[in-house]
Amino acid sequence: MKNLESTMLTFKGKAYPCCASLTMGLIGGKWKTAILFHLMNEKLRYNELRKLMPTVTERTLSLQLKALEEDGLVKRKVYTSKPPLKVEYSLTDFGKTLIPLIQSIANWGDFVVENYS
Repeated sequence: MKNLESTMLTFKGKAYPCCASLTMGLIGGKWKTAILFHLMNEKLRYNELRKLMPTVTERTLSLQLKALEEDGLVKRKVYTSKPPLKVEYSLTDFGKTLIPLIQSIANWGDFVVENYS
């Protein structure tokens, strides 16, 4: 842990007041972590992600995938060799560095349901 001086961190042109803020800026919110969780072990198409998260709107899913792609966490691969167009989403190498964190968050969620519901 770094010194508690007020040093701003910068990532992709955005300033963050601390390392936790940077992390939450990249994965925070209701849907980003869920998307990353579903992409941890496999590539998925857009509709497969929609089925795994039935309460997310199409607009929100699209915007969150774009944000994750812009931050370099998710890769979007378009196959144009034959119709219909096929698009797959997967974690980048940078995104894969989040797997232990996402798995810990998921494990804690299971713990809460088992012990505090």
